[in-house]
Formats: sequence, structure tokens, C-alpha cells
Amino acid sequence: MKRVADLDEAEAANELMRLARQIARHDRLYHAEDAPEISDQEYDALTRRNHALEQAFPHLVRADSPSAAVGHDIAASPLSKVPHAVRMMSLDNAFTDEEVLDFVARVRRFLALDDGEPLSFTAEDKIDGLSCSLRYEHGRLAMAATRGDGQVGENVTANVASIADIPQQIAGDVPEIFEVRGEIYMETAAFAAMNAAQEAAGEKIFANPRNAAAGSLRQKDAAVTARRPLRFWAHGWGAASELPAETQFAMMQKIAGWGFPVSPDLVPCSGPQEMLRAFADMAERRAALAYEIDGVVFKVDRLDWQARLGFVAKAPRWALARKFPAERAETTLEAIDIQVGRTGKLTPVGRLAPVLVGGVTVTNVTLHNRDEIERLGVRPGDRVQVQRAGDVIPQLVANLSPDVRRPAFAFPDHCPECGSEAVAEEGEVDIRCTGGLVCPAQRTERLKHFVSRGALDIDGLGEKTIDQFFALGWLGSPADIFRLKDRRADILALDGWQEKSVEKLLASVEARRRPDAARLLFGLGIRHIGIVTARDLLRHFHTLPALRDTAQKARAGSEDAIAALTSIDGVGPAVVEALGDFFHEDHNVAVWNDLLTELDPPIFEVATLESPVSGKTVVFTGKLETISRDEAKAQAEKLGAKAAGTVSAKTDLVVAGPGAGSKLKKAQDLGIATMDEAGWVAMVAEASGKSA
Repeated sequence: MKRVADLDEAEAANELMRLARQIARHDRLYHAEDAPEISDQEYDALTRRNHALEQAFPHLVRADSPSAAVGHDIAASPLSKVPHAVRMMSLDNAFTDEEVLDFVARVRRFLALDDGEPLSFTAEDKIDGLSCSLRYEHGRLAMAATRGDGQVGENVTANVASIADIPQQIAGDVPEIFEVRGEIYMETAAFAAMNAAQEAAGEKIFANPRNAAAGSLRQKDAAVTARRPLRFWAHGWGAASELPAETQFAMMQKIAGWGFPVSPDLVPCSGPQEMLRAFADMAERRAALAYEIDGVVFKVDRLDWQARLGFVAKAPRWALARKFPAERAETTLEAIDIQVGRTGKLTPVGRLAPVLVGGVTVTNVTLHNRDEIERLGVRPGDRVQVQRAGDVIPQLVANLSPDVRRPAFAFPDHCPECGSEAVAEEGEVDIRCTGGLVCPAQRTERLKHFVSRGALDIDGLGEKTIDQFFALGWLGSPADIFRLKDRRADILALDGWQEKSVEKLLASVEARRRPDAARLLFGLGIRHIGIVTARDLLRHFHTLPALRDTAQKARAGSEDAIAALTSIDGVGPAVVEALGDFFHEDHNVAVWNDLLTELDPPIFEVATLESPVSGKTVVFTGKLETISRDEAKAQAEKLGAKAAGTVSAKTDLVVAGPGAGSKLKKAQDLGIATMDEAGWVAMVAEASGKSA
């Protein structure tokens, strides 16, 4: 990876785009699905790289920058939504003592304090749980909510009723309105006992106490939450009609006096040296605690100074989390297995001799990709060092037997699941199976994509139905979907299916026998072929057989075929290679030919409407709230316009949604016409109405 200082502007913009997508995905996995795939340390490395890039290239900061995001989007949550009266913020992290000292220095500079003026902080252990806000009105619990995206959370009022640490009524000098904020967590012993019971009952096993606490609280059925051993720990407050104290430490004592558990290790610190001692002391005692912590939080003690310091994008200037380093142990790497993911990625997994790391027995560790294996030089039989950074996903840190003579691990060049070629695209480290539609590891996910709304949009074939039909042997490839009519009686015999629902499913299938060719191409799930690229390709070739023939010739090295493909706007070497790889595999060609025996896609033609943007170039930026980005681009195409990804002097119109950033500014600087989403939707409706 290049140093930030060595990047040019284009490289920085591309990396910021990749980081925004990566971090958003990991935020969703961690906060919304309680299923993280990387360690806290790996996640922190991504966010620190993003921060460094934004500091070096401030004009490239994206509208969807992770620096401004808190928590996660809860749009898909089954729980009702509730807005926070005061935003629930995140915390900036520190990983060294020097960063703590820098934090103290920044606070002094901001407040313009002389070196001799006292500056006190509080220190408390950072418990690893799920953030929760408890709103009390006239001393009675009125609302409990998760953090969500920081501005809107999930209503868990009924769920917290069974948590003994959370009082339903508080008495004393309680303000009329007061929100207590803290963490829902699970003690390690209770977590182990619950997991044992879950395993005995054949139910879900949780990865760690934090995931268990989050999954237990965010239940639609509060009775499920009531059966889980959840605890609560207060560490601050949100909205308050008044504050009955003038310091952080005194306020936390007040909250403890109202009956809320607070950290028994909450202490005042008169300066940076006491802060560092508090951290060292907590690190030493961490393993003996009854609950999991991942660091120590420091806060400026005086509340008036907290108010002056305020906030940055997603965190207060007056607080900092000093994170613990990962816990490590030594063991033996017994084997390296290759797993194939739903997108065809081949991921090596190290099988370890069981070893205890941070209180958890570790037997597997991800090795990420071929390059990581080569970098570490690991082979089965090596002694290795592993860690559990943030108590989530174990990772291999070092090979302790590099000098032992042993053959290097040979990474497979064919998929272990289906035997198809496994290749790495130029510039990428990941090796992927090219089997696609015939690979067992990918098949059900590809089928789900094939029937999805953006592809063939077959109503009635949801994920559970596809899984069920696949398990029964009724669905093996996309063509089998169109043979379901022969299984009408079999489907009707299944639990939950009625005459009406079977007829609706089969009618939906039959309605797609002459599908839009671009949707069909997109539905095949070929890497790099989104719906917009599929339409661009079919606009040029018109039929799928013509596109297939050209892709096969390009794969064979035909310069004319490669030129024909790359001459299409938006089609580059990655798309050409992906098409060639797909149609090079006999398995894929067989599935393709089988599918075309059931379907008759018409010649692809784009019927355009007369509109103010006919023949012009349109760029969409920001968040579109009523239509998807792909739908907007398809609308532009229907109006006779070209949808581009970047703003230039050739751009005629920019449609800007909420969060529009540098593209909108550039358009304004160039004097390019702009329009909001509502204006765009109205234009599309008017053009469609005239054609009717």
C-alpha cells in the first residue's frame, strides 16, 4: 500500500471510494447484523487510513464519508424507529500513549489554557456492549432506544423491561426530563452458559458477548430478550431539562445514586500522567473482570468546558477511547482449507491446534488471500502467533517457524467445489471461481440474484423458497425456474402453499419468458456487470448471442473483439475479462444454452421519449430517496440522455440529492444546471405523460 503522501489525486479518490464502501459494509455487519467479519483492529486500520486520506485531500471528502457516520442504518430493522432528542455520538480512538498526550494538548489549545491551569479528566473502562439511551420523564421510563445511526434508533422499551439493572421508576432530585445513556452487555460467565444452552437446543451460537447482547436486545419479541442474561451500565446522558452537577464525575455519581450501575473503576485524573496510569492499571486487571472491555474512556471533567469543546463530525472533542492492543497466543497451524464464498472468492482458512486467547478457545483463523499466505510464509505444521483483536475474529500475526524446511503452500488454481478455473483479475489479490452458475458454493445465492427485483423480478421466489426448492433438488440452475410448472402438484403438497399462492408464483415465472435482455444479462451475476453496464453492452450488440460470441473471441485474444467491447462507454478491461472468463467455462456455456431453451429474450432496443435532456449528459450525486441510482440512470436513458459518473465541462445537468458534495460544487463552479430529485421525478413523469 502506498503512503498517503505518494498518492496522486485520482488514486486518493479511488481509495476513498473503496474505503467508504468497505467501512459501510463492516458497519452494517457489526451494528445491524451482529456478525462482524473483521477484527476491531482491522476496522480501526481502515478508518485511520480513511482519516489520513481526508486530511491530505480535504477537497475529495465524500458525501458518504465514514468520518461523518455513526452506528448504522436501521431501515431494515423489524423494530419501530424513534428519533433521538440529542444525537448519540461515537468516540475517537487512540492506540498509543502519545495519542493520549496529543489529545490533552489539543484540549488545552482549544480552550486556550495556560500550562499551569488545572485540567482534569475522568477515566473509566470501556465495556464492549450495545449502546442504549433510556429517557425518563418525571422519573418514569418513557422510552428506550438503541443508537442506530446516531439520530434515529430502534425502540426497545418493552425489551429493557426485563433487565434488572434498568429501573422503571427513579426518585430523588431527578430532572423532569433526563436520558441515561450506557451499554447493554452480557457477563462472560453468563454468555458461556447461554451459548451452552443454545448449542444443546440446536439453536444459534453467538460469536462473543457483545454480539450476544446486541442480538438479544434487538428482538421483535420482548419475551426472547427476557430470557437472556442482559446487564446495563451507565456512562453518560443525553437530553436533560437540567444538569444537577457541574462535572462529569459528579454527574455520574448522581446517576449511580438514582440506582443505575456505573463503572466501579470510574476515577478522576488530574492530568495526563494519571490518565496513563489508569489505563495501565486497567490493562493489567482486564483479564480478571467478569465482563469484556476493550479500552479506557477519558472525558474532560468540567461540563462547561465540554460545552465549549463541542463536537466534530461524529465524536465529542472532549472524550477519547484508548483501545487495548490485541491479546496473543502461540499454537500450531495444522491445515489450510479453501472456502468458496457466494461471490466465488476463494478464502484460505487456517485450522489451528486449539488455543486459549483472551478467554476464548480459537481453532480457526482467516488467512484472507493468497498474498497474505505468501507474506506470512505459513505452511501446515508451522508454529504461529494468533490474536483476537477486539475479541471478534481471530487473525494470524506471525509465523514462528520461518526457517523450518517445509514445502510452500500451493494455492489452488481451480475451484475445490466445482473444478472451474480460479483466477485473479489484474490489480486484485482475490482469486475467484469462474464457475458462477454451476458452482455449488455460489448456486443458491446466484439464483436469488437471478430472480431479484433488478434482474428478472420474479414475484414469489424469495430467499427461503429458493433455499427450500434447492434442498429438494427442484432448482439447480436458472433454467429450472422455468420448469417449476411441471412441479405444480409437488409445490402444492408443501406446507404453507395454497392453490392461489402456487398459481401466483407460476404466473410470475411464465411472465418472464421474454425478459428484457439487459435484465437477463445482469441476472447472470457476472462480475462487474451491473444493470447499467448490461444495458450499455446490449445497446451496442442488441442480442445476447452476439455479445457472447464477441466475449469469447476477446478471451481468445482477438484484438478486433477487444476493441469492439472497450469502445463502449463504461466498458474497460475488467468487464472484458469478466465476460471472457464467464463464457470460457464450459459449465457456464451449458447453463447459458439451457436457459435460452426456456427463454426468448427480444432484440434489445431502447425506446426514448422526447424530453428536455434528450441528447444531453446527466450526472446523479448525493442520496436519492424515492428511486434507486440504477433506476435513475435507466430513466435518463429512456429520456434520451446519457448518465455519467463524473462532472465535467461536457455535463449538461446534475441531479443532486441530500449529501451531495464535491460533484455539486464542481457543477456550480462550472455553471452547469442543477436539479433536485423532485424536479427530476417531475420531468420523467411529464415526459412519460406526453408519450401516453
